[in-house]
Amino acid sequence: MTRPGAFRTEDLTVRYGGVLALDSVSITVEPGEFAGLIGPNGAGKTTFIDSVTGYAKASGKVELGGIDVLPLAAHARVAAGVSRTFQSLELFEDLTVAENVLVSTENARWWSPIVEFVRPRTSTMLSSAVEEVLDLVGLTAHLDAYPPDLSLGERKLVSVARALATEPALLLLDEPAAGLDSDASLVLGRQLQSIAERGVSILLVDHDLSLILDVCERINVLDFGRLIASGTADEVRNDPAVVAAYLGEDIDTAEAVR
Repeated sequence: MTRPGAFRTEDLTVRYGGVLALDSVSITVEPGEFAGLIGPNGAGKTTFIDSVTGYAKASGKVELGGIDVLPLAAHARVAAGVSRTFQSLELFEDLTVAENVLVSTENARWWSPIVEFVRPRTSTMLSSAVEEVLDLVGLTAHLDAYPPDLSLGERKLVSVARALATEPALLLLDEPAAGLDSDASLVLGRQLQSIAERGVSILLVDHDLSLILDVCERINVLDFGRLIASGTADEVRNDPAVVAAYLGEDIDTAEAVR
């Protein structure tokens, strides 16, 4: 369900007036790699996701599979294989889990009704695609349930499933573990690992550093919009620049928020 090719940013820069929110950030996520992005409050983590997905104007390069998607509009980047979640879930409470995911598979254009009339998609085709995605996130048993009947962790996974329904090569997750206790966060992390094992590249932003350090193969660290470190959990944990960025706190327990 994925498209091949590494994800790379080169000198990615975002300015808001006189504020330099991202300063020449270059990050690579290999195909199927589970990477993390952390940093203190205001480091530019969500700005990075916004710039990659077309929600913030940026300069530099954003490449997926060797193709620069930075000139593309947000919806065109989704078609190119870039998908994301948002900090706010905003699920359709009156739709089932399966229907919430199905909505994300729709790519409506003015000519869509004509195409549907000439070459309609069967319910079997639609249900198969939805079931595949729900199986990936472990929610097959809840496809007919409604969001209010789910736990917070399960609702978070519905949000991930909707992003996966676009068949991305790169999935950017913006604080999916927010509000979860440690057990639920661990379950979420293991489920995300299984998705990466299927070939989807993942870049995880979260304030739960225990989660990031536990599940991510490579961790990138931002501070004041600049990339200050990139490496394994042990390399990042012992990097003096990272320790200084967190004001000397143990980064296992320090909070990294937007």
